[in-house]
Amino acid sequence: MNPLFAPMQIRSLALPNRIVMSPMTREHSPAGVPGPEVAAYYRRRAEGGTGLLITEGVAIDHPTAVDSTRVPRLHGESALAGWRTVVDEVHAAGGRIIPQLWHVGPLWGAMRAVDPALTPMRPSGLWGRVGKTVYPEDYLARASVPTQAMTERDIADVIDGYVRSARNAVDVGFDGIAIHAGHGYLLDAFLWESTNQRNDHWGGDLQRRTEFPAEVVRAIRREIGPDLPIFYRFSQHKQQDYAARIADTPDELAVVLNALVEAGVDVLDASIRRFDAPAFEGSALTLAGWAKKLTGAVSMAVGSVGLDKSLRDAGTPRPADLDGLLRRLEDEEFDLVAIGRLHLADPALATILRDGGPVPAFDRNLHERRLY
Repeated sequence: MNPLFAPMQIRSLALPNRIVMSPMTREHSPAGVPGPEVAAYYRRRAEGGTGLLITEGVAIDHPTAVDSTRVPRLHGESALAGWRTVVDEVHAAGGRIIPQLWHVGPLWGAMRAVDPALTPMRPSGLWGRVGKTVYPEDYLARASVPTQAMTERDIADVIDGYVRSARNAVDVGFDGIAIHAGHGYLLDAFLWESTNQRNDHWGGDLQRRTEFPAEVVRAIRREIGPDLPIFYRFSQHKQQDYAARIADTPDELAVVLNALVEAGVDVLDASIRRFDAPAFEGSALTLAGWAKKLTGAVSMAVGSVGLDKSLRDAGTPRPADLDGLLRRLEDEEFDLVAIGRLHLADPALATILRDGGPVPAFDRNLHERRLY
């Protein structure tokens, strides 16, 4: 059997295959409300046979969650009505869908100009150490100015925002919860020593820096109960610095990931620019492979699957064979595969792969911002 098409059960979520549509920011929801074209976009991927759809990042119920008004939100009557339609359309096509809860944290203002009266949520008021990044100099100059560190009230308000949005997700019929906690965004900012220099119980050593994201997971688990799965995206790299790391050794990574699994995470979504890159020197094991080995939890690989290069690299990526991916799945190095850009190239990606067709070609100019 092709390992991509083995079924899997995660709590109440029954997956017909191991193919997941990775979250991708689309910005096609004016005023944060997903409309009929968004519902049709997700339904097409369900009709195409993808086992699970994870939505684009969705703003939680907090004033500085996401700065683009065209990113969908998971609060407010109109937005929730829109999501009910999305979920109903996906379910009618036989699919499964979960929302990715998102708070950008220190990166507030990176997508759009923002109200200067609103303070971004930063653990220590710091944007983070600037390294290899794609952000323009004018934004870096503004963002590098320290702001007020998050207060206990701020922290409580953000946790409450996550909980309310998770409850909204359950109420509109989603099949689980995903949390965006990588790439330098808010939960990741508590893990990274460059953005978290607190000396209270939310900062200090790596174990204490893990406490805030773990508390968010615990609060969501209490709210949604034991049936629905929680997916958790983590990363080493940051938008501020693609060379940044939260863990220099497997032992350090184990501190973070085991705390999250204990808090209630079911699936560790290991975000990296190339899914097959070794995570630590001296071992060929990938980041998703280490996540599974260190915790025993279900792990998901993501990063340039089916492409010969990362989108951050120069030139147009071309289709790449999936032999290495299939070999790692057969060896049970990880359990799920999240694929992004190829789902934009062809919504019937899963059917194509099941039938042995060629990997679709992704064209950045044609597919990147089109909602098809």
